[in-house]
Amino acid sequence: MLPSRAVGGIVEGIMNNVIEVSGLQKRYGERTIVDQLEFHVTAGEVVSLLGPNGAGKSTTIEILEGFRGRDGGEVQVLGVDPAHPTRLWRSRLGIVLQDRSLNEELTADEMLRHFSTFYPQPRGVTDVLELVGLSEHRDQRVAKLSGGQQRRLEVGLGVIGRPDLLFLDEPTTGFDPEARRQFWDLIRMLAHEGTTILLTTHYLDEAEALADRALILVDGRIVAEGPPATIGGRGHLGATVKWVGADGAHEQLTETPTAFVAGLAAEFGGEVPELVVSRPSLEDVYLKMIGIHQ
Repeated sequence: MLPSRAVGGIVEGIMNNVIEVSGLQKRYGERTIVDQLEFHVTAGEVVSLLGPNGAGKSTTIEILEGFRGRDGGEVQVLGVDPAHPTRLWRSRLGIVLQDRSLNEELTADEMLRHFSTFYPQPRGVTDVLELVGLSEHRDQRVAKLSGGQQRRLEVGLGVIGRPDLLFLDEPTTGFDPEARRQFWDLIRMLAHEGTTILLTTHYLDEAEALADRALILVDGRIVAEGPPATIGGRGHLGATVKWVGADGAHEQLTETPTAFVAGLAAEFGGEVPELVVSRPSLEDVYLKMIGIHQ
């Protein structure tokens, strides 16, 4: 999905791939983790990489970040092969790793100030603390922060450099519902500013809320991709209508839910008792694609 906003001086509608992956392979001994992977991410997109544990998501992200080598294929990230990173290239990336790596002796303020020195035009520390909801904890040592607060700090470290490209690997693990919603607002703000974001998450509602496009990875291969609302044919799948009549509960799968409900309303002479109309969720489609059937 090409974003409607202009990004980094790029004229609206012109394709500009920030990430290009072709034939990517990664093996450990006889085991293939990433198998001929091909995809791209366009400037300004928020793309979610979904898949079960062991599908190759984190390995793919680490290759793109320049932290892990590859066994085959071509990769370009911001016009650079991540196998040959430069300091300038790294300054254009924001990274939130799956595993925590914070200095527990420093305060949140000190951590952010230290990391801000790595970048040519960092965000203000006070602004970042507010963005991630840690203003009241700025002088608290990392060791005293809760797990969720530490995760917020890691997100702050990832965005302080005003990255052109932000990698988020399971960023909201440990967040309570309120913190997750605040994080979503932050991601929307960054996307509006033109930051390109590649996100891995096990929370499918998160992918649906944030991503322009989702890629579903199974056994190191992409099995489906597209906007979350239409991936796997969701936009064309039938709806399930549920209601309660005089003889009990009823359920009907229909391709024309509006007409069907109108018929029910006429039959009941108005409101239909306990009416529910639902289409397959992203989770329903995802579980079928990875081989799990409810």
